Amino acid sequence: MNGESITDAALKAQAQTVAEFLLSRGQTMVTAESCTGGWIAKVLTDIAGSSQWFECGVVAYSYEAKEALLGVSPQTLERTGAVSQETAVEMVSGALARFGASVAVAVTGVAGPSGGTPDKPVGTVWIGWKRRGGYARAELFHFDGDREAVRRRTVAAALDGVRRILTS
Repeated sequence: MNGESITDAALKAQAQTVAEFLLSRGQTMVTAESCTGGWIAKVLTDIAGSSQWFECGVVAYSYEAKEALLGVSPQTLERTGAVSQETAVEMVSGALARFGASVAVAVTGVAGPSGGTPDKPVGTVWIGWKRRGGYARAELFHFDGDREAVRRRTVAAALDGVRRILTS
């Protein structure tokens, strides 16, 4: 996904595909977002009738919010930071456990333009996915571009991962 332009229409199409899979299976979804600030939930709830399959979205930027709303361990945040595989896994697991959906996605990353480090430069994003009764998995992405581009690419990758786990 690096380097390509992701349009609003493309995001809408991805969200529609996810919606159709969830609706056809009688399943529901929840999002746990940091760097995207609720953009995944917005794209999903732009679809009329989304209340049939969308439970809720949590935007948890601070460590305190990640702990209180999603059950991320303070030790994990202290040891690995907010932008890590461990945090993404705990975010997605916590969202699924707390809100009773069938599937969850979580994103945490450095959207920029500041906040990057040599180990976690701007564009570093972890995305986690989990199905009820399954194992959480998280994948590391490095997206190019400005804040808008990093966030847009994160939303697209998150939705693509949801589609993949719904069809596997």
